[in-house]
Amino acid sequence: MKFDVVIVGAGPAGIFTALEMINKGSNNKILILEKGAAIENRRCPKSVVGHCVNCKPYCHITTGFSGAGAFSDGKLSLSYEVGGDLPQLIGEDYAQEMINYTDKIYLEFGADTHVEGLENTEEVKAIRTRAIQAGLKLVDCPIRHMGTEKAHDIYLAIEKHLQAKGVEMIFGSECTDLILENDICRGVYAIINGKETEVRANHTVVATGRRGADWLEKICAEHNIAHQPGTVDIGVRVEVRNEIMEVVNRVLYESKLIGYPRPFKNKVRTFCQNPGGFVSQENYDAGLAVVNGHSYKELKSNNTNLAILCSHNFNSPFNQPIEYAKKVGELTNMLGAGHILVQRFGDILDGKRTWQKELSQSNLRPTLPDAVAGDITAAMPYRAMMNIINFIQAVDHVVPGFASYETLLYSPELKFYSNRVKMDENLKTSINGLYCLGDSSGWTRGLMMASVMGVIMGRKLADMQED
Repeated sequence: MKFDVVIVGAGPAGIFTALEMINKGSNNKILILEKGAAIENRRCPKSVVGHCVNCKPYCHITTGFSGAGAFSDGKLSLSYEVGGDLPQLIGEDYAQEMINYTDKIYLEFGADTHVEGLENTEEVKAIRTRAIQAGLKLVDCPIRHMGTEKAHDIYLAIEKHLQAKGVEMIFGSECTDLILENDICRGVYAIINGKETEVRANHTVVATGRRGADWLEKICAEHNIAHQPGTVDIGVRVEVRNEIMEVVNRVLYESKLIGYPRPFKNKVRTFCQNPGGFVSQENYDAGLAVVNGHSYKELKSNNTNLAILCSHNFNSPFNQPIEYAKKVGELTNMLGAGHILVQRFGDILDGKRTWQKELSQSNLRPTLPDAVAGDITAAMPYRAMMNIINFIQAVDHVVPGFASYETLLYSPELKFYSNRVKMDENLKTSINGLYCLGDSSGWTRGLMMASVMGVIMGRKLADMQED
C-alpha cells in the first residue's frame, strides 16, 4: 500500500491534519488508520445495561473516529493559556491565531455559537479576588461547549466530509511499528484485516492520543526518536451538588484554577468541569479503569463534576512516568474489584473508608452508580493525596461548600500524555518524514489544542506538496 500521507489515529489531531490539507487544496493521497470503529459504529453498552462491561478489544469511549472527543463533554478552550505546551513551541500569538481559525472550522460543522465565560465581568472579578486570597490563580478561558451528544454529530459530519473528499480510512487497523530506512520514516506496519501490512508513505503522522501515548513512548525508545519524560497527572474526579457550584457554573461555566499547595508545592489544577454532568468510566489496555466526566447539552444531573490533577515530574534515574501512573490506577482498581473507587471527602479527613450505605444517606448521590465505596487513600501516593486535600480546602475559599463532608472523590483520574517528543517549530522530529501530534506527543492536552496542532501540520504538508 502506498500513500502520500499516512495518519495513525483518527483523533482531533489526525482528523484536522487531513481536513486542513483538503482545505488548502492538497491532492495528496491520504490514509487514516484507526484502531477503533467509525463514529457511527461506536456504541457504549453502559447506557443500556447500566454498568461498564469492559468492552473488548477496546473501549468504545476512548477508541474510534475522533478518539475520546466523541464521548467527551465537548468543550473547546479558546485561549492559548489552556491545553498544553504547544504555545511554547510555536509562539503564543500564533497559537491564539490558530485557535481562532480552528474554532471557525468547528462552527462550520455545527458547533454552538454561544461562548461561555465572556460576560458577568464584575462577578468574575469577585471570584478572582477569592482565588487570590486562597493562593490560587484563576485562568481566563472562554469555552465553546459542544456537549457530549452534539460533539458526536459534529465529528460524524467531519468524518463524512473527509470521506467525500477522498480521504481513505481503514478502521479496526492497528499500527504495530514504523518503517525506518536510514533514519527516514517510510511509513508504518499495521494489522489490516488480520494481516500485517506495509503501508508506505512519504510522510507519516502519528496522532494516537492519550490512548496511544504509552505505545508511542515505546516506539520512541525502540527507534531512538528524540524524546524525554514529561509531566504525568494523577488525581481524582470531584463531584458536588449544583447548588454549591451555582455561581461559578453560571459566570464561568468552567473554573480553571491552579495552585501550588504546601508542603510539596507541586502544580495542582482543576480540569474538565461539567455543570449538571455525569461521572463516567473509561477503560484502557489490560482492563485499566479510569474516571472521567461528561456534560450533555440537554440531559442534566443535579451535580457538577470536575477533575483535580496533581502534576508529577520525575528526574534521573526514573524515566517511566506513564507506567508509574498506571501502577497507581491498577492498585486503585484492585481495591475496587475492577471498578472506580469513590469516597467522601469528610471520611478521608477522618481517616476512614466510605460505606455504600453512607452514600445513600447523603444529599449528594453519585452519578456513576457502579462506582464502589471504599478508601482511595489506600492506593493514592501520599504526596498526591496531600496535594489534593490541601487544594480542595483552598478551593473551598473560592466556592464555599466545595470541601464539605459529603463531597465525593472518585479515583483514579489519570492523564496519559507524559512522553514529550522533541521537535522544532515546524513539528519536525529527529526522524525525517515522521511527525508526532496531539496528546500522545506530549505537547497538547484536550480537543482544541490537539485540533490546532493538526491544522498546523496539515498546512505544512500542503505547502510541501506545492514546493
